[in-house]
Amino acid sequence: MSSRARETITVPLPPGRAEALWTDVQRWPSFMEGFRNRLELAPEWPQPGSRVVWESIPGGRGRVTEKVRERDPGRRLVSDVYEERMAGRQAVAFTPAEDGTLVELELEYELTQHGPLRAIANALFIRRAISDSLARTLRRYATEAAEDAEYE
Repeated sequence: MSSRARETITVPLPPGRAEALWTDVQRWPSFMEGFRNRLELAPEWPQPGSRVVWESIPGGRGRVTEKVRERDPGRRLVSDVYEERMAGRQAVAFTPAEDGTLVELELEYELTQHGPLRAIANALFIRRAISDSLARTLRRYATEAAEDAEYE
């Protein structure tokens, strides 16, 4: 049984620049929730089939692998995400808005660790924690985007 979390924010950049910031792994420490360091990065990132492997802060998600499933440059990026306790699909969409770009981040996931209380824990705690994490990532991303917009 899969679950879904979705958050949105508007950033003051055009869609192509918004996507470029999102896919710039060098910038992830400034906005990606729990990001500690990059372990691997395919030279063709973020083209379909390429992947990035990164490690979270202690007590976080552990080792995370993101493999690009599909990409429509400046519009949408979909990745399969794998980590120790979860597997899923993350989609980020970039939609032109009056004051920049509406960025929608969605994670559809399944918990991979088994246990009789998994569904209850997900409903009561995990889904909310994931949604909060997505929101924090987007808020920090918006701050980075605003700084980039000042220098355009």
